[in-house]
Amino acid sequence: MKKVLILGGGIGGVASAIAFRKQGFEVELVSERDYLFIYPLAIWIPVGSAQFKDVAMPLSKLARKHGFSMTIDKVVALDGEQKSITLEKAGVRNSPALVVVALGASKMKHDGIEHTCSICGKPEESLVLKEKIDALVARGSGKIAFGFGGNPKDTSGVRGGPAFELFFNLHHHLKKLGIRDQYEMTFFAPMAEPGARMGKKALSAMAALFKAKNFSTRYGKKIKRFEADGIVFEDESRLQSDLCMFIPAGNGNTIIKASTLPQNEAGFIRIDNFCRIEGVSGWYAVGDAAALEGPDWKAKQGHIAELMANNAASNAAIEHLGRQGVMKGYQAHLNVLCVMDMGDGAGFVYKNSVREVFIPMPVVGHWLKQSWGHYYKLSKLWL
Repeated sequence: MKKVLILGGGIGGVASAIAFRKQGFEVELVSERDYLFIYPLAIWIPVGSAQFKDVAMPLSKLARKHGFSMTIDKVVALDGEQKSITLEKAGVRNSPALVVVALGASKMKHDGIEHTCSICGKPEESLVLKEKIDALVARGSGKIAFGFGGNPKDTSGVRGGPAFELFFNLHHHLKKLGIRDQYEMTFFAPMAEPGARMGKKALSAMAALFKAKNFSTRYGKKIKRFEADGIVFEDESRLQSDLCMFIPAGNGNTIIKASTLPQNEAGFIRIDNFCRIEGVSGWYAVGDAAALEGPDWKAKQGHIAELMANNAASNAAIEHLGRQGVMKGYQAHLNVLCVMDMGDGAGFVYKNSVREVFIPMPVVGHWLKQSWGHYYKLSKLWL
């Protein structure tokens, strides 16, 4: 049985481990955490609608269910030329027949970033955000600023959706407490039309929702620095805040940037349409670690990472196990898909090269997003 080493225990890494096992490979998953953190559900932790344990799945359960082995360790170096992996505890590992790099991305660096919290940062930051929100609620009033940044070298790593979702959920939380009118809520982003990759229909609907919910905006100005009590923009204008949640855009993983693996300008791994790393036979990359090729609106999302994982496993079975079949590419299936939760409803967003859809779903949309969370967890344990 040929062995595959999966590097990374996030959505893409776990999907890869499951998919390669189903194809008949021996699988070892390396992760620095002993749990899978389901980031699309983390939006509810800061407002108390979910607990940390509801969003974290023990990798040991997944390993037992799907029959892969697990190593809790941190990847500290990769060498595509020597085909070796260096782990923090175990040291240098010679590459087995196949390797899947699913290490995710690092974040763009911003001056004063320590004055912010991110819902897409380390899992523990979701709890820090909850503490800060609870403290602001106890205070009874304040200025709230939420936003996300961009990466001019690769726009696919922008994470705007979770910022919008948590913003809406916080509004709903404050409204339920009867104190929403005591808070100024402002959304900021350096691009002129944040969320434009969702399509014109979604953008128009978002603008109407912002107006109806009395949100302010600060768009089209690059961020110069963050301070303890606000954000300073490139023109020296300032946005005061008592709580700042900011999601930096994705950038090439620092381990990958320091490696000999082929990279694009932003430091993401160059792959072909079949998720094979260019020039490194038997190595694949999926999810946020990979450089996506496609239309300008392309976005790195969890379902795209899972698609890439399944394609990589199927393609590897054809190439390395002699399985019959047609190689599967990811580029034709790129799309933007999101149930944007708002606490008291949601908006269904879909966009591909042919069409774009935005469907408002009051009340039932929130239930749909919650149902997806239950389905995701159950599907990993039972399907």
